[in-house]
Amino acid sequence: MSDLVAISGARIFDGHDWHDDAALLVEFGHVAGIVPSNAVPANAETVHLDGGMVVPGFIDLQVNGGAGILFNNEPTVEAIRAICAVHAQFGTTALLPTLITDTVEVNIAAIAAGKAATEQAVPGFIGLHLEGPHLSLARKGTHDPALIRPMDDSDLARLIAARADLPNLLCTVAAETVTPQQIAALSGAGITVSIGHSDAGTDTTRAAFASGATMATHLFNAMSQIGNREPGVVGSVLTTEGVFAGLIADGIHVHPASIEIALRAKQGPGRIFLVTDAMSQTGTDIQTLTLNGRTITRADGALRLADGTLAGADLDMIDAVEFMHTTIGLSLDEAVRMASLYPAEAMGIQAEYGHLGAGAFASFVHLSDERQVRSTWINGNRAFQA
Repeated sequence: MSDLVAISGARIFDGHDWHDDAALLVEFGHVAGIVPSNAVPANAETVHLDGGMVVPGFIDLQVNGGAGILFNNEPTVEAIRAICAVHAQFGTTALLPTLITDTVEVNIAAIAAGKAATEQAVPGFIGLHLEGPHLSLARKGTHDPALIRPMDDSDLARLIAARADLPNLLCTVAAETVTPQQIAALSGAGITVSIGHSDAGTDTTRAAFASGATMATHLFNAMSQIGNREPGVVGSVLTTEGVFAGLIADGIHVHPASIEIALRAKQGPGRIFLVTDAMSQTGTDIQTLTLNGRTITRADGALRLADGTLAGADLDMIDAVEFMHTTIGLSLDEAVRMASLYPAEAMGIQAEYGHLGAGAFASFVHLSDERQVRSTWINGNRAFQA
């Protein structure tokens, strides 16, 4: 294949504007520009798409597994490769494999796997998300209470050391169990700190944000809710301008009306973005899976423990985009931004991710007019073809 490739034959959404009768120029894995179809350089190799649309590749910051693999159960570089590959089928071109609360030994193994994935340049891998174990027992969700614990000096040192070996590191902590000083140390080391599985009040949550936390994990779920005299974590997130928040848009984790309220309240610069919180079932027909020795059952579009607790989501990114577009009523432009540009901004990687402007990685999704994934490209290479 030529060093310069022109992707033509489909409408192009660059993350901001639509381009008709145009071609996306790709050179050495990056976007070289978008030009009119009649202005494609003569030395470019043309890949003609049969209609539909090209949109920026989706970015998922909370992916527990896929292809029958749960990262907690297999914290290896091979597992990361398989998880990234299966999510490409659903338009995800960049993701953070996510480790749910587990032992110190499993955390160490996951970090080592992330380092290996970085060294091997696994397509789609952009870092790790460590969700726990420094959470609130009161808002534990599916996390094993026996493994939840405070952060000590060795935990802090291990996370800071891990950041040096990873392109990105996201850590979910509870505002009331990790101190402002610890949050400041993590943030100062280049770690993105997200508040989640937290029962904290407004003052404690805002102190965490003031100390360097910039995100909230799966908004509304496993956190204190808005009350008339205590806004809780939810209220603090929605009223703190620069804080981003992940959202599981499946109609099960959060009621559509609550999503609409949150979108009206959250005007930026921090934005609400989409996550799947996907488990090992993605890309398979498996009906049961295991986490920390407990069985999770897949039924009626949800994943639940035996007591009915939601345990991750039976969701992929293209379905989340479709839900926001058709059920919530957002424009397709905005629904796509929630799956691409906004998570990139949340991680501070928007210079090269989340859009198709010149200089960005050439990671994009070819969708049919009915918004079905026809192909997925990561850094200029086709990663999936329907």
